[in-house]
Amino acid sequence: MITEFVVTAGEQPKRLDVFLVNRERDISRSALQRLIELGRIRINDQAVKPSQKIKPGDKITMDVPKPEPLALKGEAIPLDILYEDDQLLVLNKPAGIVVHPAPGNWSGTLVNALLHHFQTSGGTMSTIGGKERPGLVHRLDKDTSGVMVIAKTDHAHRHLAGQFKHHTITRVYEALIWGVPKKGHGVIELAIGRDTKERKKFSARTTNPKESVTEYKVDQRYGKVAAHVLLHPRTGRTHQLRVHLSSLGHPILGDPTYGGRKVCVVATVDIPRVMLHARTLGFHHPVTGLTQEFTSQVPLDMATVAQGLEQLKPTAKAKQS
Repeated sequence: MITEFVVTAGEQPKRLDVFLVNRERDISRSALQRLIELGRIRINDQAVKPSQKIKPGDKITMDVPKPEPLALKGEAIPLDILYEDDQLLVLNKPAGIVVHPAPGNWSGTLVNALLHHFQTSGGTMSTIGGKERPGLVHRLDKDTSGVMVIAKTDHAHRHLAGQFKHHTITRVYEALIWGVPKKGHGVIELAIGRDTKERKKFSARTTNPKESVTEYKVDQRYGKVAAHVLLHPRTGRTHQLRVHLSSLGHPILGDPTYGGRKVCVVATVDIPRVMLHARTLGFHHPVTGLTQEFTSQVPLDMATVAQGLEQLKPTAKAKQS
């Protein structure tokens, strides 16, 4: 696939491979260097080296070969299925499982589990996502638990994807966060995109900002050290909730990427993972048009952390003294 773009005004001079690694989210720096050396990435139609410095006005042409489809195999990984019919499947994803195969995670993913489920039950998954992401209309991060919908037909996939695109999906998340927001209820509006310096992170420091809006409500306070919040994302950007809460000064507990090491232990309470759970998912059924809504309770590890935080709250007697 050939793509072309022009380096924008104001871009600081830097190596071509460094510039591209912050722009191309799905290609590693070593892979970009190989493509440059093979002449598949050129500046102003000229073959260059990875160390070539880019400058505003340069036209960069990339000819990236399409990867060969993976031969994915089904794996007997248990699924917590909340609902299933001939169009879709709704499940409760556990924390710790990657949704789809990617470098470093070619097996043990949710897709491998789904392939096994449909191989044994005789069902199918939509093909729109390709062989690597069959049936996936949306996804959750590895450490995020909660409700997901899987499309079994291409019609269901297109219909559900349209609902996500137009933000008509009902989504409620809950999280345990560092500290307590001053306002008990608010809306975070912060355009975000891939970070210009740390390509695995998302932030407002980006060359491609996208509108992102999250509504939050403080549901419970654990003294001044932490809080339980309900989150209603109005948009669906990658890492949106994690970035938005961090920008508020209250990163999600257990998220060192956006909160640092301090959020991994609160007093005597160890935080085993990112404390984020997709509690509720609602949508219109792609065939019947009826509204369907599914909810799952927080998993045991998150409930245990909440109980530990509850013990940190000052008692009425302690307050009086």
